[in-house]
Amino acid sequence: MLIIRLQRVGRKHEPIFRLVLTDSKNSAKSGRYLEVLGSYDPRRENKVEQFDLVKIKHHMSKGAKLSDTVHNFLVSKKVITGKKKNVLPKKTPIKKDAPVEAVKPPATPAPATV
Repeated sequence: MLIIRLQRVGRKHEPIFRLVLTDSKNSAKSGRYLEVLGSYDPRRENKVEQFDLVKIKHHMSKGAKLSDTVHNFLVSKKVITGKKKNVLPKKTPIKKDAPVEAVKPPATPAPATV
């Protein structure tokens, strides 16, 4: 299955991302891709996004899936419709059923005998 996702390039502490079409079995760091569909530079003030929207829509019509982050980019640019997906890790739920222990008053110290 083909997937459209971001691939990190650039130097250490200077990330630049390519938007690539690749097989879903390739790892993100393998460097193998079929086609470059754009780029994204998060370090700039206006966060430069240069996506080839015609090619993206073409590959989506042929059955390519989008990664969650790319899906959110395209929803924010109003290229596709839908809700944004939560890409942040889920936090552990707050345990409401845990019993609250009664607060005990501090014990008074015994008088010292001399």
